[in-house]
Amino acid sequence: MTTTSDDNARPRRGKRRLTIGAVALAGVTATALGVTVWQDGDKKPTTTAADSARVGTATVTKTDLSNAQTLSGTLGYSKAAPVKGARPGLVTWLPAPGATVSRGRTLYKVDNVPVPVFYGGTPLYRTLNARGTTGPDVRVVADNLKKLGYDIGVQPGAGTWVTQHPVAAADDSVSEGADKTGGTAAPSASAAPTSTPTATSVEVKEGDGVLTADLMAAIRRWQTHVGMPATGVLGIGDVTVRSGAVRVGAVQAQSGDDATGDLMTVSSTTKKVSVPVDATQVGTMSRGDRVTVTLPDNSTVKGTIDVVGSTAATDNSQGDSGGSAPAQLTVTVSLSDTGAVRKLTSAPVQVAFTSESHKGVLAVPVGALLALSEGGYAVQLPGGRLIAVKTGMFAKGLVEISGAGVTAGTKVETTS
Repeated sequence: MTTTSDDNARPRRGKRRLTIGAVALAGVTATALGVTVWQDGDKKPTTTAADSARVGTATVTKTDLSNAQTLSGTLGYSKAAPVKGARPGLVTWLPAPGATVSRGRTLYKVDNVPVPVFYGGTPLYRTLNARGTTGPDVRVVADNLKKLGYDIGVQPGAGTWVTQHPVAAADDSVSEGADKTGGTAAPSASAAPTSTPTATSVEVKEGDGVLTADLMAAIRRWQTHVGMPATGVLGIGDVTVRSGAVRVGAVQAQSGDDATGDLMTVSSTTKKVSVPVDATQVGTMSRGDRVTVTLPDNSTVKGTIDVVGSTAATDNSQGDSGGSAPAQLTVTVSLSDTGAVRKLTSAPVQVAFTSESHKGVLAVPVGALLALSEGGYAVQLPGGRLIAVKTGMFAKGLVEISGAGVTAGTKVETTS
């Protein structure tokens, strides 16, 4: 058979390999440093001038890889919350800024009567003067007195039916007590009620407390101890309910001011880190995730994500830059070692968040990957042999690989 010139010009079928000095994959971007084209398996590859960038070798190592991003945050106390008095009268004592007030301690005084701190989530929103009264506010009183060491007796559980004993409007003893503790003063004894109150039965709900005779007796003992009128009755504004111990910030009121106005601001007593995070990035962060916080002196302390904010805000601090700033959420981090920040009131910090971690994997520099023309990737041994590999996580210039013949200690070619 005669061979034509066209047949001689057609290149022999062989393997083609495109050697890319660096690869962009899964968000990792690198610059292509050179290209090698292999025409035939038995011929030495021809190289471009730029291919001289492939000058070194690397060792396959067994290591831990993690995707981490470091963001700026602020160490400090929680956002200051205002304290407004709820009991009529005049302010007669206020704490100093920076003071810490815990459960049972006095936050301020009205008409020289202490207003202590109770922990809880429900403020006293009514006068507690009727035996059998149930509700979450009663639970707050019961829990706090028990924590303070007072015997409150047995509290009826959820599902129990209790009898409520309404207090007659003209009951002198109750009206006097309610008046002294900030409740609504009842009519005088001469103003007889129009009807006789009757007892009713109610079912105790989950989370409710019950104003029992034992609990009212405990209230009287506690009132005597803290310097309040020992009535066994608690009214609106007799205590201030907070989520925990508070640190006093700015004090706005002065002695002699109306006690129902703005008195001061308070925050939590524990320092935490607040980090503004773009709403598009916060999806990789969850409550309980561990982070590393770098302090101004370059020391580090471990932390845990406490809260991932749900309300997005736009940062306009840079002014009008011609485009809208990305919406941000606040991520709050608690520290495992609060002693490390004892001397700091507020400070800028850096927080490293890890969204994914692979431990004990084989890895090489990203520049050691070769993109195959038929798809997929390989690494090249110093003698020229190619080994096909699968890629995994990319992190800090390294890529996780796996494949037959790839072991820790294997030497592969890589770009510089």
